[in-house]
Amino acid sequence: MPSANKVYDYIIVGAGPAGSVLANRLSADPHHNVLLLEAGGQDNYPWIHIPVGYLYCIGNPRTDWCFKTETQAGLQGRCLSYPRGKVLGGSSSINGMIYMRGQAGDYNRWAELGNSGWGWDDVLPLFKRSEKHFAGNSELHGSEGEWRVEQQRYSWPILDAFRDAAAQSGIASVSDFNGGDNQGCGYFQVNQRSGVRWNASKAFLRPILKRPNLTVLTDVQVDKVLLENGRATQVSARWQGAQHTFTAGCEIILCAGSIGSPGILQRSGIGPRPLLESLGITVLHELPGVGRNLQDHLQLRLIFKLTKARTLNQVANSVWGKVGMGLRYAYDRSGPLAMAPSQLGAFVKSDPDQLSANLQYHVQPLSLERFGEPLHTFPAFTASVCNLRPKSRGRVDIRSANPDDAPLIDPNYLSHPDDLKVAADAIRLTRRIVASAALQAFTPEEYLPGKDLQTEQELYDAAARIGTTIFHPVGTCRMGQDAEAVVDAQLRVHGVPGLRVADASIMPSIVSGNTCSPTLMIGEKAAQLILQASLETPQYTAGVNRTAAIPVA
Repeated sequence: MPSANKVYDYIIVGAGPAGSVLANRLSADPHHNVLLLEAGGQDNYPWIHIPVGYLYCIGNPRTDWCFKTETQAGLQGRCLSYPRGKVLGGSSSINGMIYMRGQAGDYNRWAELGNSGWGWDDVLPLFKRSEKHFAGNSELHGSEGEWRVEQQRYSWPILDAFRDAAAQSGIASVSDFNGGDNQGCGYFQVNQRSGVRWNASKAFLRPILKRPNLTVLTDVQVDKVLLENGRATQVSARWQGAQHTFTAGCEIILCAGSIGSPGILQRSGIGPRPLLESLGITVLHELPGVGRNLQDHLQLRLIFKLTKARTLNQVANSVWGKVGMGLRYAYDRSGPLAMAPSQLGAFVKSDPDQLSANLQYHVQPLSLERFGEPLHTFPAFTASVCNLRPKSRGRVDIRSANPDDAPLIDPNYLSHPDDLKVAADAIRLTRRIVASAALQAFTPEEYLPGKDLQTEQELYDAAARIGTTIFHPVGTCRMGQDAEAVVDAQLRVHGVPGLRVADASIMPSIVSGNTCSPTLMIGEKAAQLILQASLETPQYTAGVNRTAAIPVA
């Protein structure tokens, strides 16, 4: 059991993509005693590993925090489910498995904001270091890392036709979205190994669990960080039905994500003074930006009914289709059960004035009314399109000092008028692609939002009615140097020695694509920064005699 005389060098809170890689890198030095705390359980649920099993992981309290947003005025008063992984591997255990870095310009903008060391040329080696790419080493990819990247193992004629239609609309076909400019259309590369999900736990934790200097504890609910003379020295957490404190001799690193990390800071008395005082929490360090700057990708799901087309709708609604899917997957880990939720992607400009692609398509050979509901019985495909660089900003706040109380999540979707314009442009562009000759053999008919909606206001209303999240929250512990920034370019919390944040919450602006692998890169960067700092500064002892860490699980 933990006791006051057990001091870990580093305590990492959260075993998602960033926390997992950080635990791996820091514990590679046998002189570092590392403790990794995860609120969820082991990633031994079978549906985590079968790619299509995300349908049974999202919304499942075994693997998902099951958060909800506040009522969204921009979405006609709807509130949305807001899945976040609560299991070893974090959201990499329940996400769409798409390997995506974003655009070079995303990271160069971070650097231009005063965050030295975060430009594209700085982060590309970090992406490559983690990567185990199917095509081997190259100028853009690495093959000696742990993060497996493969081509998808199954395709559909309807998706090939959409790619051809995109080409006829001036959107070139591409084979790799990860070279810094992702404009074009093609099949996504995925984090899978031979048709099985490859999550951060498999990649970075399982191979090193026997390291004597690494302790990994699951089902640990971290409440707050404790300060000693203004320095972060301990975390308070509930584990095995009792409250415990865990002591860090060097640093505490929050990797609990864009929802979890600001919540821990706020309960610790680090955050906006008005919020903390309203909840009766003593303000230990005022940081007004904690929980602010929430950004997310809102998708518009356009559905088109088809004729003469094979889609997952028919396969999944047939007994023999289900049997066939199971047999195929059992035989060679292929077929529909090996599918990522979205197989085909496209990156395009909503209008010619955009500096780079600002729309992302996730094209799926299936359709349903709402996520979690059964597939339609008629053949159809879905072209989901999202604004990659939304201007709307929201917030995440705790509701009380009790860590069991669900947080207030307000993405504030479509609150900026420019986001409405991009949404309307996206619907019109999608219709133009679908009207191309390559798709006409399937006689596509717009089912959602409806072809009769044509005016600008009608398209704004349609976006508000069909818009939903693709689960990419970022920015709530923003990196920067201004008064609203939470961490500096070394990911150190402003004004709180011994404390860093390393997850998607530190992004000043959202990346132009899926956020899992950029978050993993942030973990790599954090490890690089911490290891460099450990060579330059003496270790801090938090009021106790430092001893070798003793595993507590």
